Amino acid sequence: MRRFGRTLVTATLAVTLVGGTAGWASGDSQAAVTGPPPGTAAWRADTVSGRALPDPATAAPREVAAFFAGLDDTARQQLLRSHPLVVGNLEGAPLPLRYEANRIAVAATGEARYASLAAPDRQILAFDPRGRGQVAEVFGDVEHAEHVSVIVPGSDNDAATYDAPRTPRTGPAGMARALREATGSGAATGTGGGTAVVAWIGYTTPVGVGLDAADGRLARAGAVRLARFTAGLDAVGAPDPVLFCHSYGSVVCGLAARHTDATDLVAFGSPGMRADTAAALGTGARVWAARGPSDWIADVPNVEFAGIGHGADPTSAAFGARRVPAADVQGHTGYFMPGTQSLAAFAAIAKGTAR
Repeated sequence: MRRFGRTLVTATLAVTLVGGTAGWASGDSQAAVTGPPPGTAAWRADTVSGRALPDPATAAPREVAAFFAGLDDTARQQLLRSHPLVVGNLEGAPLPLRYEANRIAVAATGEARYASLAAPDRQILAFDPRGRGQVAEVFGDVEHAEHVSVIVPGSDNDAATYDAPRTPRTGPAGMARALREATGSGAATGTGGGTAVVAWIGYTTPVGVGLDAADGRLARAGAVRLARFTAGLDAVGAPDPVLFCHSYGSVVCGLAARHTDATDLVAFGSPGMRADTAAALGTGARVWAARGPSDWIADVPNVEFAGIGHGADPTSAAFGARRVPAADVQGHTGYFMPGTQSLAAFAAIAKGTAR
């Protein structure tokens, strides 16, 4: 009974801390965007060359890839123009077709907050305007790269804020650019070889650091989407990815781990991964963890009780992850700053040279 009491107190402390009494912003409860993309009903009712279209809700990405491989360019363009939101978010569809579809879909919203995403030099791999909006962007050439990494971010990230001014090399796009530059692949997009990086906001993230950030509801929904996203990369012939998972994004990665073909899983600034040990994640990927000395995430208790809290600290010896040096990292978002030990280590992991 005494042990139960201590656990309850610790869990209550976790909610209190995550809820904002330490001065952090309290968050509003978010409704997770799930299921197939907007426009799916019209897509299902359509055909091309007399053929039924693959159902976005049930067709495996490999089936989608095979379907598009059997179409000529005219048929592909017909689907692109008629159903840009479906094509742009359809895992397994050809990537150049998705980029073009998402330019159309972004422009069709007529919303100024999304306008920059429609620029001709952007490679927007996914765009969903529902809720706060979801977006994924490619830096490099995923199909011809030697290595692919995916940035999975945490709270307060969405399509509307994706291009908002930030401190350089923070936020999903900033992290993606910094990682690609650190691997020696350059900042330009559309070039083959080297390392391609995807900034992936493909799930509904928590807002602020409130109850949504303390429980796993949004992470569970995000894990399903992340697993399908990685299956989509595989379907178009991309290399097995490295997942770089920041803050609440590491909860998503922890829940998705056993359902992805990632070679490496890197948790940084993590509140926990909903597993007691790296082995309990059920993945064949190498698991890495980093936490800087001034990262406030260290103040969040590593407990899980009645669905609140995310469990063991991934940087603890007991968890069993490989440690990433981060002694010179400043704050919660400084892991990709030039010259840091963490960025150098991340680049080596991304290139497959870390041991």
